[in-house]
Amino acid sequence: MKEIIYDWGGINVTLFHAINDIHSGFIDSFMLLGTALGDHNNFPLYLALLVLTTLVMLVRMPVHDAATVQQQILRWMSVVAVFSVGYVVDGWLIGALKPMLDFPRPPLALPEGTLHIVGRAELHHSLPSGHASFAMLLVASLWPLFSRGWQVAGVFFVLWVGVSRISLGAHFPADVMAGFLLSLSVVTLVSLAVKNLLRWLGRRN
Repeated sequence: MKEIIYDWGGINVTLFHAINDIHSGFIDSFMLLGTALGDHNNFPLYLALLVLTTLVMLVRMPVHDAATVQQQILRWMSVVAVFSVGYVVDGWLIGALKPMLDFPRPPLALPEGTLHIVGRAELHHSLPSGHASFAMLLVASLWPLFSRGWQVAGVFFVLWVGVSRISLGAHFPADVMAGFLLSLSVVTLVSLAVKNLLRWLGRRN
């Protein structure tokens, strides 16, 4: 089963080498930046920026009627709620799955000298990628607020963080995909829960 779901019939390692083998000073620096921006420890910073942006947008919002204003307030605050609750749920799942599965990272799974490692080599808890998961959580949570241009930027950011983990020798592509799918599922479920909660509160009022 692992050969199909994780190894992809050898494609997982082949794709890892296709990305990890391409290096230069600029590429390594660019990938390190992507990894830094996708670190889950940035959550307080991103949340603060989201809350400040929400306040600015709500203050500058044209007042047409009370219903429109309430709808926009709920739209922005729902995104804040999804991002915050999603972070807690996603973090709990990542923290549980990594040690439980304990998949080896590339430096431990592949022969020495066959991969390029930038920074400190990590050996264990490869699946799923926490950086890829957090990047997807951030973009998927904010997606309802994004214009077309921001959607393109968001997709680029998610791919950048995911590829950076492979380029730096920290994760296999399957780890990155697992992180993406995990957070996308979390955001979808939390979004549904928030919508149902608002609908229930609306009926009570």
